[in-house]
Amino acid sequence: MTTPSTRADVVIRTYGPGQVPPLLDTLADIWSDAHPELVDNPGATTDGLSADALRRQITSHLRHEGFTLVAAYTHGAMVGFGYAFPCSAQYWYGSLLPAIPEPARTGRLMGLCELAVTPARQSQGIGSRLHAELLTAIAPQWSSLLVRPDNTGGRGLYDRLGYTYAGPYRNEPDGPVFDLLLLQVIQGIGPRH
Repeated sequence: MTTPSTRADVVIRTYGPGQVPPLLDTLADIWSDAHPELVDNPGATTDGLSADALRRQITSHLRHEGFTLVAAYTHGAMVGFGYAFPCSAQYWYGSLLPAIPEPARTGRLMGLCELAVTPARQSQGIGSRLHAELLTAIAPQWSSLLVRPDNTGGRGLYDRLGYTYAGPYRNEPDGPVFDLLLLQVIQGIGPRH
């Protein structure tokens, strides 16, 4: 599916699970371009933050019902992507579940797993458009994501989109600490600010 663009040179396409495997190398390249601080940091690979880890993560997430990947293209080349899927509060929040507000525990939840735009195309509204496409496709009441505390660019985008801090989160007991962010989505209106 192709979405009309407000910028003539950017086209957003939506993909289901069966369409994603041939895109994995391109997704990993974009992710690596968007996260040079991780690619150039050998310690990051021990935290599960690498292009290979991304490929494994996406492949394991393809099994989730409602998995949706959106990609931004300019002149036929992919310049950004995001993916998410509907999930349960127990699955997504883990040990933070008791600290999550009740509406975010009981409402339809979208787990936003990745959102990356190649540096040459950042700050042009592409990340916001990818996010909006995921919200439209999945139609959640709440969206949640993990962001590294030192990812100021990503955190700035998520703040502008209306996400708020819900607490520190670890994917694995010895893994890095992320910020868990929440967004209430009002259907037909978009994010609630």
